[in-house]
Amino acid sequence: MGIHVLVPLDGSPQSWAAFDHAVATYDEGTITALHVVNPMAGVYGDYEGGGYYDAQAYDRAVERGEGFLERARTRAEDADILETTVLETTVETGPPARTIVQYIDENDVDHVVMGSHGRSGVARVLLGSVAESVTRRASVPVTVVR
Repeated sequence: MGIHVLVPLDGSPQSWAAFDHAVATYDEGTITALHVVNPMAGVYGDYEGGGYYDAQAYDRAVERGEGFLERARTRAEDADILETTVLETTVETGPPARTIVQYIDENDVDHVVMGSHGRSGVARVLLGSVAESVTRRASVPVTVVR
């Protein structure tokens, strides 16, 4: 039985670099490509404190994630790893960092390979860093690819 590697995908060049790194580095195991849909996708507010929920926007976010996972399968096929490596794909809903850490804990993940946007300074403070949060909270090693 090989190693189980989790690769969160958000469609960014950094997340694809992480996926390609995992494909090139880990064979004879399982690679899980995970896309997390933020539950706030489809929630819109107005200036008076009210808001509304657009279910179609949420559905589009899920479809976009499924497209990323189909692309991951194509990349794995092109790398010719599927005879020795199991590729699993999943779309989950929740706050990204928390959902990734929860997936790690519930699915016997041995290692995480994820991309980082490389923000620093005020941008990192204001926008946060999913990679940083996962690295701090994960119970397994995390490789961050830029």
